[in-house]
Amino acid sequence: MWSYPEINPVALSLGALAIHWYGLMYVIGFGAAWLLGLYRAQSSSVWDKDKVGDLLFYCALGVVLGGRMGYVLFYDFSGFVANPLSLVMVWQGGMSFHGGLLGVTLGMFLFARKVGLSLFSVADFVAPLVTIGLFAGRIGNFINGELWGKITDSSWGMWVYDPVIGEMIQKYPTQLLQALLEGLVLFVLLWWYSSKPRPSGSVAGLFLAAYGVFRIVAEFFRAPDAHLGYLAGDWLTMGMVLSLPMILIGLGLMVWAYKQPGLVSKEAK
Repeated sequence: MWSYPEINPVALSLGALAIHWYGLMYVIGFGAAWLLGLYRAQSSSVWDKDKVGDLLFYCALGVVLGGRMGYVLFYDFSGFVANPLSLVMVWQGGMSFHGGLLGVTLGMFLFARKVGLSLFSVADFVAPLVTIGLFAGRIGNFINGELWGKITDSSWGMWVYDPVIGEMIQKYPTQLLQALLEGLVLFVLLWWYSSKPRPSGSVAGLFLAAYGVFRIVAEFFRAPDAHLGYLAGDWLTMGMVLSLPMILIGLGLMVWAYKQPGLVSKEAK
């Protein structure tokens, strides 16, 4: 059995300026996505350094604005009403992947229209890059000591201090599980799948479907937000409800993509 190391959420303090690990994880995620995007662009006749940089800018705005607004809308609207400034306090955690996905989709749409590419072509290029940011974000959750799983006596449970009961207790480290599934495993899957020419939209479809499955798996181990609890019975969570449409849309998009003869994504290698 292992114990949570109680990591200081502040990575560096410079006078009144505090640099948080959570914020650094976003910088790392965006930086890694940019480098991988440049690597993928080398084997493409459509993408270049400038387009990758511009796309990253649009997606970064979508992640931050959509992620925070999605969290407020789906998980903590009452907290926003009590303190509207909480909308910009991203260093405290509280970012919704599903809200970020909507924000990134809007960003990709605007970028695609600007450069004259199809939305599916842009989404296929972006999909494998997103997973690195997901991995970094979940590590940020772990450092912040948030989003713990259910209480367990399993051998991979972690001893953590629970402020509600005022004592140490074993919980699933679901932040690390999500970093593994939504980050590393999903990255390998998408990188392998997109390494060959695929129907336009199929890579994005696989991302949506696979993420939805991985997220629902993690939700069975993850404790629901305290102010929301379970939506039905003692198992249905908001994360599951938001992920199920992703699976259906992703599978539908893949089926549609493979029925379009000769429609190959322009970024395919």
